[in-house]
Amino acid sequence: MSIGVCYFPEHWPREQWETDVRQMADAGIEYVRMAEFSWRVLEPERGAFDFEWLDEIVELIGEYGMQAVLCTPTAAPPRWLVEERPEIRQRDRDGTVRDVGSRRHYCFNSAAYREETERVVRAMAERYADDPRVVGWQTDNEYGCHGTTRCYCDDCADAFRDWVREEYETVDELNEAWGTTFWSQQYDDFEQVDLPRPTPAQDHPAMLLDFARFSSDSVVKYNRLQADLLREANDEWFVTHNFMNLFESVDTYDFDEDLDLISWDSYPTGHVQQAGGETTTDELRAGNPDLLSFNHDLYRSVLDRPFWVMEQQPGDVNWPPHSTQPAEGAMRLWAHHATAHGADAVVYFRWRRCLEGQEQYHAGLRKQDGSADRGYDDATRAAEELFDLDHVDAPVALLHDYENAWALGEQPHAPDFDYWQLLQSFYASLRAHGVQVDIVHPESDLESYDAVVAPTLHLATESLADHLTAYVESGGELLLGPRTGVKDAHNKLRPDLQPGPLSELVGASVDQHESLPTQFEPTVAGTDGTNAEYAFRTWAEWLEADAAEPLLEYAGDDIEGGRTAAVRNAVGEGSVVYCGVWPETDLANDLVGSLLDRAGVRRMDVLPDGVRVARRDGHTWVLNFGSDPIAVTLEGDASWRLGGPEIGPFDLAIAETNAVDDLSVRIRD
Repeated sequence: MSIGVCYFPEHWPREQWETDVRQMADAGIEYVRMAEFSWRVLEPERGAFDFEWLDEIVELIGEYGMQAVLCTPTAAPPRWLVEERPEIRQRDRDGTVRDVGSRRHYCFNSAAYREETERVVRAMAERYADDPRVVGWQTDNEYGCHGTTRCYCDDCADAFRDWVREEYETVDELNEAWGTTFWSQQYDDFEQVDLPRPTPAQDHPAMLLDFARFSSDSVVKYNRLQADLLREANDEWFVTHNFMNLFESVDTYDFDEDLDLISWDSYPTGHVQQAGGETTTDELRAGNPDLLSFNHDLYRSVLDRPFWVMEQQPGDVNWPPHSTQPAEGAMRLWAHHATAHGADAVVYFRWRRCLEGQEQYHAGLRKQDGSADRGYDDATRAAEELFDLDHVDAPVALLHDYENAWALGEQPHAPDFDYWQLLQSFYASLRAHGVQVDIVHPESDLESYDAVVAPTLHLATESLADHLTAYVESGGELLLGPRTGVKDAHNKLRPDLQPGPLSELVGASVDQHESLPTQFEPTVAGTDGTNAEYAFRTWAEWLEADAAEPLLEYAGDDIEGGRTAAVRNAVGEGSVVYCGVWPETDLANDLVGSLLDRAGVRRMDVLPDGVRVARRDGHTWVLNFGSDPIAVTLEGDASWRLGGPEIGPFDLAIAETNAVDDLSVRIRD
């Protein structure tokens, strides 16, 4: 387990470099990431490469016992290149050109830019191919950031037509798959296929889904170009890319063959402000632990191996609506939290606050004058405390799919129906019970999981239904959420009633559905005679049970009163629960707790808000993201490795335990 930092030596005078590097080494830094936006410095004019400055800083890093992670500089093509080859620039949907002046202004499908990319990446890779101080590379920077995954230039239009031709053998097959009879949208020839353009009304949902697939594929191919060039130079380097928080326009699963590890950029106090809903004071100081761990678990699970946090927030940041200062100790807490969820390195962004450009209000581990900033001591302490660990073992899988996010995003059918928030509703309950979770694609092998949660499988096929049925029949426990089995793979409503191909597995069908505005305060009640009522939000389905047993029914005397809201169906050696509503916290906790009990997964009682535990390699982290101190009781053979039973605000402790339920947690009186 290692701590790293992002450094931009080109922003500082040479006489400052050795002081910076020495201080990094003194802080326990092991990796230094560099050069991600340095194209103009590396190549001031075409063909005139200047590697002297980068050679010097790489040498310094090696002299002080650290290792360099270099970045390809393609996220910010320089002005001279844009002037020579203006066709590399992206266009917005309305035709507006995205010009030089910030970053990410290039098109993934530009043949000209692919040529320039190959030229600069090859030059860098060959320069450092035999340098043992360079251990790996990050390709580009944050693919798709600033809404740049989808481009609407002529190169993309041509590439999209080629993509469609490969997907559909004939234009008749395209018309049938998309369903273009509606509003007289049939194509007579593939040449008529175009990108989404400004139209008077909504775009065709099937076309939009395929455009999203095509755009993501374009990014994957562009990344593959870079990864292949780097491995050609040195196949011992690791190759990674830094993805982002709940970022949906690029399908991360499709990078599995081209990257050696996944990394992502973690900014807890910023990301919580993007998540929607009300943000608490504690979250503005330390973030939401479930939002953070969702990303950790997703990016760990893509390749089923440890991941890196390539940019870790070091203090206040410039881009969210409010630039709150993190709580004392939060930067250390985040490093431990990432480690507990499977990170093998946490790299703080950045070393020094920048004096120029768009990120002047973004903190570093050191202030602009070189003195220590608030995150410096946290990073130093984390470097001393962290230790090597094996992988995370998770007994539960949560099913997630980018194509479902794309389809639901185009037709949410309610202003507050957000795919990611629905996933969080179920995921947060798993984490509240102290259970480690893998977040995997629905087509993944599920055999090793005791329980599987699928918050929504909006796009459903017969093969997916067979896959899940086999899992349940063999003894798996499955929990399905609302809006499952609605559409086919082309984003068309299925001819059979929801949940479509999953109806036999579920043992019920959906008679009606409705989206509910906030003035409704709907509830459901258990059918077990306990009279327990639960709140839900946004979405409701009226179920007709067939083989299944009703679990919940709508309460009250409105039109849905007494109708079935959730069912359970025994299939083979396992069972499936289908919940037709978007559950609020209490209902989600009960649904998840019952699922874990049926599956025999050891769990905790529901943890206090802001308190989470995570288990990795025989160690359990107790992480307090709240401002109230907590008390922890150990049971059995458990013992403390770091900290102890009294955990202060925004602090943590690590216990050596055999199981997560070897401890109990409460808010301290």
